[in-house]
This record gives sequence, structure tokens and C-alpha cells, in this order.
Amino acid sequence: MNSATPQIEALAEEARDLDQLLSQLDASDWDRVTAFKNWSVWDVVAHLHLSDHMGLTTLKGPEAFQALMTDMAQASGGMAAYARDWLGPLTGDVLHERWRTALNELIDGLRRADPEVRLTWPGPGMKPRMFATARQMETWAHAWEIYDLLGVPRTHTDRIHNIATIGVRTYGWTFVNRKLPVPEPAPHVRLTAPSGDEWRWNDPQDDNRISGDAVAFCQVVTQVRNIADTDLEVEGEAAAAWMAIAQCFAGPPADPPAPGTRT
Repeated sequence: MNSATPQIEALAEEARDLDQLLSQLDASDWDRVTAFKNWSVWDVVAHLHLSDHMGLTTLKGPEAFQALMTDMAQASGGMAAYARDWLGPLTGDVLHERWRTALNELIDGLRRADPEVRLTWPGPGMKPRMFATARQMETWAHAWEIYDLLGVPRTHTDRIHNIATIGVRTYGWTFVNRKLPVPEPAPHVRLTAPSGDEWRWNDPQDDNRISGDAVAFCQVVTQVRNIADTDLEVEGEAAAAWMAIAQCFAGPPADPPAPGTRT
């Protein structure tokens, strides 16, 4: 039996925030197109729901997960198309309920999971604590598409420390994923948290650093914003190269949005 960890509870809080946002939608809002890959709000939530379903499946064991991955690999059109085929013609309110139910089941499953067992996933397996942070990161990042579309202000808390930490730890991955040499040393990162606290990673370096707002940093590493559309201070070639292509999520190399397209 796993005790509730801060990372799992942070995912639960992220889920509650997005649930409240989705509750504000009108029926017509679900068909509105976001600034992310021309996905509709429906597509965004369907993608999150499918990813949470993958999480529930891996909790059943690696065999069940591999069977799901084989089924998904045989489909054409990527995850968005698979999600539409998998879910069928659901209305937005029904999709909302299914997403909420599955994510809450996933959170409960992570609370009960053996904290030392690695869960199978595309790429390296993860223990429940890290898995919860990965789900928090994706939920937080994709929610931006809906906040941006609706023009709804977003409240931030220090639970984004988990996302910032993933961003820092995937410095090397960003380059390796693109088959590029990893510039060394890793830049110093100094961020101001929503609470006003200061967060720091890596050795201090005046000529190789990133500093500024923690929310903006999380937006860049999750590719919600282009670095040019933030007020982050970037010093040094390694730091600039990283921020231009930062990617804290698994999968093939993805490019950030073009400057000015998501603000």
C-alpha cells in the first residue's frame, strides 16, 4: 500500500482545477479550435483521457499495457485519431465525465501502488511518484490550450515545482532526443515561484543561466510558449540552445510554437 505522496496529491489538485474549468464550458465550446495543432477542446480532453487510460492500463501490468500499445500502433493518424475512434461521437459533457472518472481512478490507483515498482510507459518506466508528476505535467500543459482559448485567468500554485523539476532534469534528454551533443555544464536555473519563493537548480554560473518566472519556465519546457514570448532571462549558448528546443515530455522531437502564436 502506497501512502499519498505530495506528487500524487499535486496531480489530484491539477485534476480538480481542470475539472472546474471544463465545468464552465458551453456545449459549443467543445468544438472550438485551440492554438495547439488545430485541436478542438474536445480533442484536447480526449487526448488527456486516452493518456490517463494508458496509465490505468499500465497499473494492471506490463502485458496489458503492451497489448494496448500494439493496438494503438496499428491505428493510423496518431493519438488524436485513435482517441476519436476509441471514444466515438461523445458529447463534451459525457467526455468530461469520463475524463474525470478515469483520472480519479488513476489517482486512487497510484495511491495504492507499490511505490518501488516501475510502471511501463513509452520510454523509460517510472515509479508511481514520478508517474504522477508526468501526468500532472501533461494535464497542466494541455489545460493551457483551453485557458488561452477562453481567455480565462489561471491561478498558479507552488505545485508547479514538480513540473519545473522535470524541465530541469530533461535538459540532456532534449538534446539526446534530437541526436545532438549535450552542452556541458547544464545551465544554472533560478526561478521565482508563484508564492515568491526562489527555486534553484545546478551550479551558479553568471554566463550560463536561466532566471525569471517559474510559470514561464514551465510553459517553455512543456512547449506551451516560445521562449521569445516570455520574460525569462537567458545567458549563454548552452542555455539559449536549450530554451529554443526544450522538451520535457517523452516522444519524438517536437518544436515549440512559433513566436507570437501562443501568448
